[in-house]
Amino acid sequence: MRFKRFGASLLVTGLALLGTASPALAHSELKSSDPARGASLATPPTQIKLTFSGPVTLADQNPIQITGPENASWTVGRAEVAGTVVTAPVQAAGPAGEYTLRYKVTFEDTHATSGSVKFNLSAPVPSPTSQAPTSSAAPASSAAPAPQAGETTPGDLVPSWVWIVLAVAVVVAGIVVALRFTRRKD
Repeated sequence: MRFKRFGASLLVTGLALLGTASPALAHSELKSSDPARGASLATPPTQIKLTFSGPVTLADQNPIQITGPENASWTVGRAEVAGTVVTAPVQAAGPAGEYTLRYKVTFEDTHATSGSVKFNLSAPVPSPTSQAPTSSAAPASSAAPAPQAGETTPGDLVPSWVWIVLAVAVVVAGIVVALRFTRRKD
């Protein structure tokens, strides 16, 4: 009888731990972007938009960079944050081909992350000769930055549901082991 109580208390404790650990396991992530991942655009956007699953702040002075073929680099204006959405004006220049939008943000839980979104431009965009950017823009570097050690992309992050399923499996396995030991001693 004493061992059955032990198994029941183990079950209650495991469920309580699982209930309190779930919010900590749920990291925010990039939900959508404009331009969308893998999009093929006939004309370049004048603004980019990143939507995250939780509130964010900008990680540094140049949180967004867009680079492409032949060392093409777009001019990115000052990024703005409104809760879960980051927007920034952009001025495109460069040949047709694959472009990479890189971002760095910090989530509400102080978890900093960076990632990238690749999209294609189907027509070249001439360099502006005398046009000024539409906002107080700081030019991005002319070469694509190499990924830093420890840098994560959305594809590298494990979805939170996987962690929840794993935690449930560990708790269930613990209960099964505890119940088997209690049955052997009865």
